[in-house]
Amino acid sequence: MNQYFVRARLFPTILTAIPIIIFINYVLNKELYSSLNQIYTILPSLAGFGISAAVIFLSIQINRIVSKELFQRIYFKEEIEMPTTKMLLWQDSKIDKNTKSKIRKKINEKFQIKLKNETEESSEIEESKKQIVFAVSQIRNLLRGNTFLFRHNIEYGFIRNLIGGSLIALIISIVILIYSYITKDNTLKITSVILVAIYTFPVIFSKFIIKKFGNYYAKTLYEQFLSEK
Repeated sequence: MNQYFVRARLFPTILTAIPIIIFINYVLNKELYSSLNQIYTILPSLAGFGISAAVIFLSIQINRIVSKELFQRIYFKEEIEMPTTKMLLWQDSKIDKNTKSKIRKKINEKFQIKLKNETEESSEIEESKKQIVFAVSQIRNLLRGNTFLFRHNIEYGFIRNLIGGSLIALIISIVILIYSYITKDNTLKITSVILVAIYTFPVIFSKFIIKKFGNYYAKTLYEQFLSEK
């Protein structure tokens, strides 16, 4: 397994898989235990372990889809509103104009992409953003082997997938909480309340967190691009 998969996809999935593992092993297994136990005593444990492992690997894909298709689409409208796009606009102040000019000049030299000037951008803002999105994709391809940028890419991927997984974990935690009230299971009730509190935080602050790490990544991308020979 490569480093990105382990650190940016597997780790956040493990951190957000706690509710589903509890649901499988404490709720479902509890219901199925007697019937499985009659066949073979070790079957309940094997079934719980096997299903949990399968769910974790399935969750890796689900978390990625949720984080990318839901949060990224809502907050960044695909890539049109990504920090990497906005940061290169003349109207954005996160990078000074002199540095922007250097980045834009290098984009033109490397990829023959001439980004719009300030006057053109103000009257054609959407077209300017689309142009930058394409330019950024070329920069990423150029810097594909950059170790420093790769580390920031892992950080951003970890955070994005953690937030996607937290939404699913929150929903499952609420289901467990409802089940605990029905069964009057105080231990499960306390556990589910704690889980709801834990996973609510990243969901509520998801926009702030994703944009913060997105800005870190964007700045690193352009810094590394300028230093590329």
